[in-house]
Amino acid sequence: MQIRCDVRLFVLLLTAFWLGWNAEPALAQAGAGAGVASGYDPRLTFAPLTLPQPVNGYRSSNGSPGPNYWQNEADYELHASLDTEAKQLSTTEIITYTNNSPDVLPSLWVQVEQNIYRKDSRSRVANGGARRRRGGDEAGPTPSTEGYVFDSVEIEQGKQTVKAEYLVDDTRMQIRLATPLSGHGGQLKIHIKYHYAIPGVWGGRTSWGATKSGEIYDMAQWYPRMCVYDDLRGWDTLPYIGAEFYLEYGHFDYFVTAPTAMIVAGSGELVNPKEVLTKTEMERLEQARNSDKTVFIRTPAEVSDPTSRPKQGGTLTWHFHMDHTRDVVWSASPVFVWDAAKINLPDGKKSLAMSVYPPESVGPDAWDKSTEYTKDTIERFSKHWYPYPWPTAVSIAGFSSGMEYPGVVFDGVEDKGPFFFWLTAHEFGHTWFPMIVGSNERRHAFMDEGFNTFIDIEESAEYAGGKYGPKRDLEYSAGGEPPDMILKVLDNAEAGTLMMPADSYPEQLGHPVSYFKGAYGMVLLREQILGPERFDWAFRKYIKDWAFKHPSPSDFFRAMESEGGEDLSWFWRGWYLNNWKYDVAVDKVEGSVVTISNRGQLVLPTPVEVRFKSGEKLRVTLPVETWLQKGTYTWTLEDKAPIGEVVVDPDHVLPDDDRSNNDKKLE
Repeated sequence: MQIRCDVRLFVLLLTAFWLGWNAEPALAQAGAGAGVASGYDPRLTFAPLTLPQPVNGYRSSNGSPGPNYWQNEADYELHASLDTEAKQLSTTEIITYTNNSPDVLPSLWVQVEQNIYRKDSRSRVANGGARRRRGGDEAGPTPSTEGYVFDSVEIEQGKQTVKAEYLVDDTRMQIRLATPLSGHGGQLKIHIKYHYAIPGVWGGRTSWGATKSGEIYDMAQWYPRMCVYDDLRGWDTLPYIGAEFYLEYGHFDYFVTAPTAMIVAGSGELVNPKEVLTKTEMERLEQARNSDKTVFIRTPAEVSDPTSRPKQGGTLTWHFHMDHTRDVVWSASPVFVWDAAKINLPDGKKSLAMSVYPPESVGPDAWDKSTEYTKDTIERFSKHWYPYPWPTAVSIAGFSSGMEYPGVVFDGVEDKGPFFFWLTAHEFGHTWFPMIVGSNERRHAFMDEGFNTFIDIEESAEYAGGKYGPKRDLEYSAGGEPPDMILKVLDNAEAGTLMMPADSYPEQLGHPVSYFKGAYGMVLLREQILGPERFDWAFRKYIKDWAFKHPSPSDFFRAMESEGGEDLSWFWRGWYLNNWKYDVAVDKVEGSVVTISNRGQLVLPTPVEVRFKSGEKLRVTLPVETWLQKGTYTWTLEDKAPIGEVVVDPDHVLPDDDRSNNDKKLE
């Protein structure tokens, strides 16, 4: 996710969602039958629901992988050389591809995402000639590169290695096989030699740029990557327009040759520290592996000290290894300060939190805190949801900031204060979605951004006793009115549904829908519909079942229903498949009889509080079944004491579209 320029909007909008300030786009159901004019038709809300993806041998009715579930594997060996003079990366790549599907594959599809920077890319046309970051902010007219330049592409199959027949179309490459690849474990190797010009800061998710101290190179989407072949669509070849990724899992060995003066930080474990670090740096690194407090590996003062590198002049090759991952990235700079600390994981296991940043990023509320934030976030999420699976977690200050990858996040050189904490927690939260649970970000952004936005609430609430929280519990402004911005952004018929492809949201609507509505849906599920005990049990099982696999939205829906113990068709239909409004009103109070109506199409468990003139209160929750047959409910209280006021949703936890009808006061 690219959220650099809109994270403050992110916090404000998210706060408003939690308070129920959102006004959903109008119900777009024409000719649906009786009740639509008044805003509610139970035949729509409670109609039988067929989920988009069917149950079969690959995907079970309880939302878990089926007995015949399969997944292909892509392992990578990469030898990269960074030319800082020419601003060019040259790489030799070997992909070992295993076809575990039952199908014979006559061709292979590969993602070549550096081609997004070509003048003729689909992204450039779709965005009107300007690169757009996530959230819709326009980066302005952009330079271009030639994208990938392929020196050779070969296929090694059996004992033969032959020149490959291939076709490049935008950000995809199809390799047509002379001998089709058999299923059930058939394997071949793709050999690719290529180079490309590294984009400047305008590159967004991959770039090079200059700080006051020196250059930083953030290298992402830096190698051709296999498209996913799955049981849902066969080859999933959506082009790279700007939304994020869908990738196969595998094992990675990658080697980065860079000028000796540079520190290279990347995904996974550094295999050859003796070849690229000084004796002092190795000793400090070992100390950090056993320290809960941050330890400098390379201090700010040592950045300008030539003896902080093992030799002078020439190049060094850094070797990294990472297992069970869908991607790897790295960054290189001669001006990196480097610090680290131990991460304590469940069952006594450990990982290592690390940060690299230029000297100008040093500060007591800035990058001095990066490793501490990283450590705390990963420890908390590992305990609550699923153990962190990799040997290191690296936070990197550079120019491709506000973006996450397996084991690495890229943040900004100037980040500091609460903003930096929220950003770090959010980016490392993506470890769980979609790095561990490998959903399709280009098609279903809410399973990535929405789920992660939901879990990072916890970190804000608990770090340092809530120093940067609570993230969703700001008080109403004077008079109880929501910010105009929320109404303008969300009360919009063009917002689309949570099920729309990520690239299809118009301009500023991507974040409000996929991030905030996606996260608020999870809060409603946990706190209002299932309750924490049932929700947490079901969600943890979903994460465990789909760790390093590819779930669909239907798998998630079924998992939460099966283990949560509720038929939630009405919620999936209203919140995810449509943008239905929720609006429950107190119509009248006559003696001890209260009449309440549902005026929207969405239903939710609804708290109602009766405030007696004596000062006593009675609170009940109307279940969704209240609206199963009709839109009006008449409640006759057993207590005949005089009523002073009746209030729907007294704590403002629900997304009520019209709060002016939520209470009725009696004289």
